[in-house]
Parts: sequence; structure tokens; C-alpha cells
Amino acid sequence: MFVSENLGVNTEGHLTIGGIDTVELAREYGTPLYVMDEQVIRSSLRRFHDSMNRYYEGNGEVHFASKAFSCMEMCRIVASEGDGLDVVSIGELYTAVKAGFPMEKVGFHGNNKTDEELSYAVEVGVGHIIVDNISELRRLEKIAEKSNIRANIMFRIKPGIDAHTHDFVKTGQIDSKFGFALETGEAFEAVKEAVSCKNVKLVGIHCHIGSQIFDIAPFEEAARVMLGFAAKIKNELGYEIEGLNLGGGFGIKYVDENDPKPFEVYLEKVSAVVKAECDSLGLKLPKMFIEPGRSIAGPAGITLYTVGARKEIPNIRTYISVDGGMADNPRYILYGSEYSAVVANKAGEEKSEKVTIAGKCCESGDLIGENMPLQHAESGDIIAVCATGAYNYSMSSNYNRLQKPAVVFVNEGKSRIAVKRETLDDIIRNDI
Repeated sequence: MFVSENLGVNTEGHLTIGGIDTVELAREYGTPLYVMDEQVIRSSLRRFHDSMNRYYEGNGEVHFASKAFSCMEMCRIVASEGDGLDVVSIGELYTAVKAGFPMEKVGFHGNNKTDEELSYAVEVGVGHIIVDNISELRRLEKIAEKSNIRANIMFRIKPGIDAHTHDFVKTGQIDSKFGFALETGEAFEAVKEAVSCKNVKLVGIHCHIGSQIFDIAPFEEAARVMLGFAAKIKNELGYEIEGLNLGGGFGIKYVDENDPKPFEVYLEKVSAVVKAECDSLGLKLPKMFIEPGRSIAGPAGITLYTVGARKEIPNIRTYISVDGGMADNPRYILYGSEYSAVVANKAGEEKSEKVTIAGKCCESGDLIGENMPLQHAESGDIIAVCATGAYNYSMSSNYNRLQKPAVVFVNEGKSRIAVKRETLDDIIRNDI
């Protein structure tokens, strides 16, 4: 009935998340409201690292991609499960530092890191910095020298893989702002320079081929390409790569038509490819890193809205307007992303109509979705949009000077605030 297994319907016909009545959550905390189920997050993390133990002899680390959902409480949960963190800015890194996250399990990404960001990463002792371009390598060498530190790095490589996803979230092809290309030889030249550096140590190579990918074959092919490159480095430079980071991008179920493979299947198949390729190429089995983000946070979250206007345009469409929109979920206007929704206070009823859920921003394209099956919705009803735990809060804005919603975590029948709702004073805090 629902895209996420943690959603249900109680005796009052209300939608529940983690067993808690969503209508009551809306009453207590207001709307729009992000709600995250802690047990879903923990369960997903455990499935990834348990699969790593089962299929790759435990020789790996799961790093949660915090760009999907970053706040101090999320960092604390990931740390308590013994997993690592992928950060892409000084803000995400600072959040992890303030949450007390172990820095040795942090990888710092980004295609255009500033000197301030690189210096801070070196200062706090991140586990490794994923270097994206040659100028970054040279700047980092100087920064590390000044700090009298040898910084661990990986190179981000473009393996040239078609990820079968939206053009805006494809990142592994040659025409991408991310990483070093193999085809042009720049990746190999960068490795040659890195191994001669005194203040950086090349510990691994990294790739990320895209997001919301359902096929396993592109991940398998990426592993083959990356290990082929590792073999070239060993054979021509006598330098063996210790770590292989295959990124993330695993798809989740947003609507009924989506059919993601279980995490375990991905890890079983990719681990088999890595082992076979290493055996064939004469490589030591590298430490494997993966960076799931959406697949950890996405299914754990929903967003609750209150319906305002219902606008019926005969023979065209029915608009259901809610008290949020592109400011708290810009994914539809960016990518045309699909979602499923339910009227939370009528969750036990059949979905009797197809509607367009519209946001309140002053943009015609401010929609949550079009032709969405939904129970009959009227002013005052509560709508829950499902699988919004990833890239909703993290991509939210103050467009139209709207306040960012609160984030509530639910766990074992209780709810708690993790991020406070912004106030009007927060909106003007930095105005002069």
C-alpha cells in the first residue's frame, strides 16, 4: 500500500510512521514538517555494513553521504552505528565536528574546494580528501606542508559509465564537472604527480557514476574500469592502490513503478566482480568504500503539509495547494521527480482522484507532483509526501522568505525535535 514499510494506518484511519500518528505529529509540531524514522535509518545502515562483512570479508567502510541529509543528530546516529561520513563542504564538515563525529572516518568531497575548506579538513584530521583536479592537488600539497602534515587523498575518477539516470545526476561520464578523465590521460598524469608529493599520500581512487540508479550492471562495470586503472598504476609506476571507493547512487522506491534491488544483491555482485578482477589483474584486494545517501535517508522520511485551497478546473486538472512546496522540496522543479502521497487523516480510504499538488511559492512550476493518486482532499486535511528523507531538507531554501520546516525524529513510539523550525527573526538574522 505504501512505498515505505514503516508507514501504516491506525484504527482511526490515520497514517502512521514508525507507529506514531502523523496527524498528531502535525498538530504538535506544525506543518510543513519533516519526519524521520530513526529505526529505518539504523536498519539501512546495518544492512549495508552487514552485507560488506558477508560478501567482502569486512574489508570495507560504509560512509553515509551527508549531502542527502545533514544535521548533527544524523551524524550522531551514523557514528553510533560505527559507520563513516562523506562530506562535500566546510558546512557539512563543521556539522560533523560539532556532533563529535570521528574524523578518521570522514571523506571530504567537492569539485571546487576552497583553501579555507582544505585547511579546515587538514586541521581537523579527516580520514581522506577526495581530490577532484590537479590545481586542488597542488594547493593541498602546499597547505599540508604548512601544517607539517601528510594528508591522505583519493582521486575522483570519471570511469565513463552510462548510469541510465537523469542527465543532471549523471556524474561518471567524461563530460562532467567532477573528477579526472581516464580517456585523456589526465588521471594517470595526476597519479604520477601525486606519488612524488611529499605532503600528500595517495591511498585510493574514487568514482561516483550517478544517482537514483536501479541497474547493478553499471556499478559492476565501474568496478572493472577502476581496477583496470589500478592495475595500470601498479604496472607502470610500481605503486599499489590501497582503497577503492565506488561511491553511491543506489535507487529507492518513490512510486510503485520503481523497483530497486536490495542492498545485499548490489554488494554481493559488486564484491564478486572486485575479487575476480583483482585475482585476474594480480592486485591485492583493496579496502572497499561505498557512499549510500538517498538509500539510507530517503525511505526513512516523510513531509507533512496542511491543505489550503482546492481549485478544480473542469476537464483540465484539480490543484491541491499545500503550505510548503519548492522551498522545502525543489526536486520536482529541478528533475521532475515523482513522489507518492497520502491524505494522512484519510489514509484508510481509497485514493479516488488524481490531482496536482501545488506549493505556495510564487512560481507556476512550484509543484510536488502532477496526476498524483490521492484520497479526496479538502482544506485543513494533512497530506504526507512519502520518501522525502533525502535531498529535501538538505536542498531547502528561504525562497519567498519562507521559514525552513522543523525536522522531527521518531523512535520507539516517541518523537523529538532534531532541527528547530525557523522563526521570522531567523529570516532577517543576517540583514543589516
